[in-house]
Amino acid sequence: MARITPADYKTLLKIFQKFGCVYKRKEGSHHILTRPGAKRAVVIPEYEEIDIEIIKNNMRTVGMTREQYFDLLEKL
Repeated sequence: MARITPADYKTLLKIFQKFGCVYKRKEGSHHILTRPGAKRAVVIPEYEEIDIEIIKNNMRTVGMTREQYFDLLEKL
């Protein structure tokens, strides 16, 4: 299986919105998204390169698998 690599915030916003997250607001340089049934809000910082751990934590928050992540990434 492919490795998750750092991505820019615009790409991640698209991926999480396609997964069913709803854009709520922006606080400073952080975008806040919610998803029904999620443990908490997803926070995507406005960085050109977001660390893998932040991506994995957000995936865990909404219950997204690696396969779903790569499928959505491929469709962009």
